Amino acid sequence: MGHPADAPVVAVVGATATGKSDLGLALARALGGEVVGADASQLYCGMDIGTAKLPAHRRQDVAHHQIDVLEVWQEARVAAYQQHARADMARIRARGARPVVVGGSGLYVRALLDRLDIPPTDPGVRARWEERLAREGAQSLHDLLADRDPAAARGIDWRNGRRLVRALEVIDLTGRPFSATMPTREFAAPTVMIGLGADRPTLDERITRRVRDMWDAGMLHEVSGLVDQGLRPSSTAVRAAGYPQALAQLDGRLSEEQAQSDTVVATRRLARRQISWFGADPRVVWLPHDAPDLVERALALAG
Repeated sequence: MGHPADAPVVAVVGATATGKSDLGLALARALGGEVVGADASQLYCGMDIGTAKLPAHRRQDVAHHQIDVLEVWQEARVAAYQQHARADMARIRARGARPVVVGGSGLYVRALLDRLDIPPTDPGVRARWEERLAREGAQSLHDLLADRDPAAARGIDWRNGRRLVRALEVIDLTGRPFSATMPTREFAAPTVMIGLGADRPTLDERITRRVRDMWDAGMLHEVSGLVDQGLRPSSTAVRAAGYPQALAQLDGRLSEEQAQSDTVVATRRLARRQISWFGADPRVVWLPHDAPDLVERALALAG
């Protein structure tokens, strides 16, 4: 095994509920590493149960970074994450330790690991496009993007209003196609990317069980406390599966059964997107999430 200073970064990716946190912890312990989170929802303080954040007492002696770094009223931004997470990786290297990146937020993983220059943002320009989205609908914006930047339109689902707004904002601000800013699959530093796979029925069952466990563990109490700290329907934080549903239950708009059922649906949808995102990346080496020798196989890949 190479010295941590020149050994590759290890990344553990894949769909929610496949056991990424546990494998990342095991790898970091075995490799003399520290974990860098790549999960947009786990950036938020207090969002613990609903994001399946590894509790502090279970992190053992392994340092974790990019977890609990934002308040729930703050907006998570990929550019800020990239800057701070890359600084964390540099400091980990300087300590002679090995960075182990763990998470399922595809764009955050790419921002950290790939050569990716994130284009600027402007609240005024974005607000104008968001207003048009609300007024005209996503299909109208997708049609407009198809005229301005066909390559970008092909890569963005017409229902993804946030992404359409971002693409049109970048075109306005840079005068260049949004597709020109899309990342290429080129690591910024040597990296081994390990994906945890599970068949769909197994994953669906694990998600259903996880959601039930979230409510049993006090999801409503967690969300109620976060409302007092500034969590609101317009927050970036509240987009994490489970949080809008728990808010709706607290407000009396959903029963507990409906809230859990809606959370299962939302989480399964998230898992499909994650599988599609990481499945399209040929650099990911997939391992079965339940392999009895999972840690050993992952360590062999890590080098």
